[in-house]
Amino acid sequence: MDFATLLKPEAVKVITSASSKKRLMQSLGDLAEQVYGLPSGEILDALLAREALGPTGVGYGVALPHARTSRLESVAGVFVLLDKPIDFNAVDRQPVDIAFGLFAPEDAGVEHLKALALVSRTLRDSAICAKLRADPDPATLYTILTSGEAEQAA
Repeated sequence: MDFATLLKPEAVKVITSASSKKRLMQSLGDLAEQVYGLPSGEILDALLAREALGPTGVGYGVALPHARTSRLESVAGVFVLLDKPIDFNAVDRQPVDIAFGLFAPEDAGVEHLKALALVSRTLRDSAICAKLRADPDPATLYTILTSGEAEQAA
């Protein structure tokens, strides 16, 4: 499992308009629809339902919202960098400016967990997050995430 498998280049975006947690979730759903053909409203509902179980803001400005859907055959992701951090009810109570939305098939038990672990370990690396925050160009963000450095973090 690696980022190039999880993430398409067009699934990386910089967002300037997310003013709340729900708007960020909507943006993740919209991006999932654009890139993977998943229904935005259905994805939003699944993300919010998962979030109701416990916050996916993991700390240090990073959120890992995730959900299962019957509309995928393999695990897929979207990455969003926010120009302004938002309150996300993260475990450390810090605002979030990096979000990786992860979507898995209903029956993707181990693959979903492996993908979540990969993303979590990578985005806990402060050097990688600093690079992501330093260059808000989607192509550069994709390169940072899919480079050997990101894979070593996993």
